[in-house]
Amino acid sequence: MKTTKNKSVWILILLMPIVLVVGFISGRQANEITPATIAAAENLIGLEFTPAERDSMLRNLEGHRSSFQKMRELTLDNSTSPALYFNPLPHGFVPDQIQKELDWGLSENVVLPENENDLAFMPIHELAVLIKNKQISSESLTKIFIDRIKSYSDTLECLITLMEDEALGKAREMDEELAKGNYRGPLHGIPYGVKDLLAVKGTKTTWGAMPFKDQEIDYTATVVEKLEDAGAVLIGKFTLGALAMGDVWYGGVTKNPWNLEQGSSGSSAGSASAVSAGLVPFAIGTETLGSIVSPSTRNGVTGLRPTFGRVSRDGAMALSWSMDKIGPISRSALDNGIVLSVINGFDTKDKSTIPAAFNYSAEKSWKSLKVAYFKDFFDSERATELDKRVLEELKAMGVELHPVKLETSVDIGSILISLYVEGAAAFDELTRDNSDDLLVAQHRGAWPNLFRSSRFIPAVEYIQANRYRNILIEEMHAIFSEYDVIVTPSYGGNQLQVTNLTGHPALCMPNGFLENGSPVSITFLANLFEEEKLVMLGRAYQEFTDWQKKRPPLFDQ
Repeated sequence: MKTTKNKSVWILILLMPIVLVVGFISGRQANEITPATIAAAENLIGLEFTPAERDSMLRNLEGHRSSFQKMRELTLDNSTSPALYFNPLPHGFVPDQIQKELDWGLSENVVLPENENDLAFMPIHELAVLIKNKQISSESLTKIFIDRIKSYSDTLECLITLMEDEALGKAREMDEELAKGNYRGPLHGIPYGVKDLLAVKGTKTTWGAMPFKDQEIDYTATVVEKLEDAGAVLIGKFTLGALAMGDVWYGGVTKNPWNLEQGSSGSSAGSASAVSAGLVPFAIGTETLGSIVSPSTRNGVTGLRPTFGRVSRDGAMALSWSMDKIGPISRSALDNGIVLSVINGFDTKDKSTIPAAFNYSAEKSWKSLKVAYFKDFFDSERATELDKRVLEELKAMGVELHPVKLETSVDIGSILISLYVEGAAAFDELTRDNSDDLLVAQHRGAWPNLFRSSRFIPAVEYIQANRYRNILIEEMHAIFSEYDVIVTPSYGGNQLQVTNLTGHPALCMPNGFLENGSPVSITFLANLFEEEKLVMLGRAYQEFTDWQKKRPPLFDQ
């Protein structure tokens, strides 16, 4: 009897895998959730439940799936954000909210160059003086940049929409206002462009992606409205890598003006390329995980990634509600400060915005700043001699540099699932109706595959990642609260991922060229909502050096 019983047990053990497989197949055929499907799914989340536990889950899981199906019957616009909002502020930290009068310390007189090329590569802070002193009209300046866009944008593959008529109309309006004595400020009559994930009424907003190439949003983004009110002249919408990744868009690959065999990087591809080639004095970009820093580096321009929550994202394509940031790309740190002073501020249309002052004054000496540097990153094999030279240049300026280490107790790569989950949610319908097949990039690391695979990240792990992110915020605050500015190689260690997760501001500036002629950059970091310190030290560094004045030869003819 005992032998028979043992034999039965062994038969059951041998048959169990077959039963599970059969159950799994039949469950799939019947679209049922079975213990076998649960057992298979456990491998994806690294957990294991008992047969009894699986059986107990069945009704709940059927209910969850039914809820999913009901939600999918409704349409969610990309502009609809979650009810949960990311807040980068550490415990007890409150940004300064008393806004003082800004003092840019601009020259009273700037010589008008005879060569139009020289005008095209002038920074905002010099063009502003020319316009204010009526040495050049906004209309004339705008025509110069429009002509350059017509001449070079096809070569660079950087343009989605040229707004010629609208731009010339606005420029004339600004000239008429100035003639009547009304000067709106340093951006009065200054032409600019935007990354084509910002909605502008009456234009296409393509997000760089084939499924949206004819999309029109009957709305204008807050950032564009603020620039409009400041007197800036919008002349074009520039390319971005599809859905804010890289430099590949539905019309091609945006080019680096320094090397036309190379893409401009991204995803603020067209904005950085256009500024570098002298097609606009500044452009608006966005960053989630490097999309201002990377193209600014590649194209040899100056990019400012503001603190998360400083600039409204109303009217911008959402990729990651907890990581997306909007900032300027221009020719100098000072120019970026001028633009940031206009586009920053609390916005009732974006609940993630945080009230905070931006108080820059040229009267305040950068010598009062306490400056550190991530020593390990400069000592690593990845650091170049150009990176190390920046430290020597800062010392030559009289900066006392304090070594500091970027240490965290959390695994940064794990927390990045936040980006993937939010991206998959933002483009849920794209995955479900297979429109993702229309995107040009289809490799393993492209959005279509990332969105699909992110469907299998459990909601529990997403929440856990954001709890660890809170720990990271406190740890980073402990480091940054000791210093005004921290200098780092732009791609040093994991600082780019860390500071994007915590929402810290970054100023990326050109600091030389590699042997192959490609520009490289250095990055200054600051505590939350202290961008004025980045502008102070960045301006001083750029006055001491002249890398920001270099021009790509092919576009300086």
